[in-house]
Amino acid sequence: MADKQHAIMETPLLSDAIRWQAEHCLQNSAPITARICLGLLAMMQTATATGRRIANWQGLVLADAMPLRIAGGLHHVHLTGADDRLAAIYAGEITDQADVDARLCAILHDHDAALLPWLDGPPQTNEAGRSASIMAALMYLSGRLGPKFELNEIGASAGANTMIDRYAYNLGGVMVGPQTSPVVIKPEWRGPPPPQSPVDITAISGCDQAVIDLADPAAALRLKSYCWPENHARLARLDQISAMARAKPPQLTEMDAGDWVDQMLLRPQADGVTRVLYHSIVWQYIPNATRARIEAVMAAAGAKATADRPLAWMMLETNRATFRHELRVRYWPDGGDWALLGQAHAHGAWAEWYGV
Repeated sequence: MADKQHAIMETPLLSDAIRWQAEHCLQNSAPITARICLGLLAMMQTATATGRRIANWQGLVLADAMPLRIAGGLHHVHLTGADDRLAAIYAGEITDQADVDARLCAILHDHDAALLPWLDGPPQTNEAGRSASIMAALMYLSGRLGPKFELNEIGASAGANTMIDRYAYNLGGVMVGPQTSPVVIKPEWRGPPPPQSPVDITAISGCDQAVIDLADPAAALRLKSYCWPENHARLARLDQISAMARAKPPQLTEMDAGDWVDQMLLRPQADGVTRVLYHSIVWQYIPNATRARIEAVMAAAGAKATADRPLAWMMLETNRATFRHELRVRYWPDGGDWALLGQAHAHGAWAEWYGV
């Protein structure tokens, strides 16, 4: 794939990067989170440890999703009941940026020690709504490679998308998945419906460098904190998914993505089953060297793929030049280059199918 397609469009100015992140939130129907991100411009001026670390960020602001790290910390302060001053911001009652800034700075002053560690790692935005695009891509592959799939997810986080086989879907009127599921994923569908090809998931597993155990209430609350507060349906769905994961945990391994893909490709593959590597909104967080390694081993494995044992790679990742989250698929043998199947909202509110 072309690196420029998936690269973060960094800017040398911290303030510009923060404004870029806010604009990205606006593009994804999240004006409240956009105001929180813009609030970092005021927070970095405060005499707090968190403010100083923001102002002197050691890394790539957008690739690190630094503004969303602190946004998650603030949401956690609210969800734990540690401070109720965020409620009016999250409810959209306070919209003037100067008023938002003043309230955020006051909260930062009082919760500096609690907020500072939220800058230590990237956000874990595990969103099952993205499974709609992945399922549509599987239907596309089914018509070309057959209906049986072994799914392997990198950057699986808590496994919300490693439970793709447990959800019911309505994809532009095309029903798929167990229709008795308590989780129904029905994005606003744009464009023609996906092909009505059967999907039989024979096995599914995932990996992450820091797996979140949804059976742990504290871990589940942390994951919920990264959900943007204006997305009420998404927050409710995460509660349902947490209950499903507690009843039957997804199969997750805590491991480096490159090491895990190596192991995945060495496992025996059943005849008539397509092995699939997939991921969503994670590629930007994987180091360049690891990305190059995965690309190389997938290309080598693809060269050895056969009609009886196909290989596929699908991703829903951000094109930072356009703000679009693009659904792309490549498969072997005979798949050729990457096919752009569509685009989707970052959190699954809508999906657009290009009719490939």
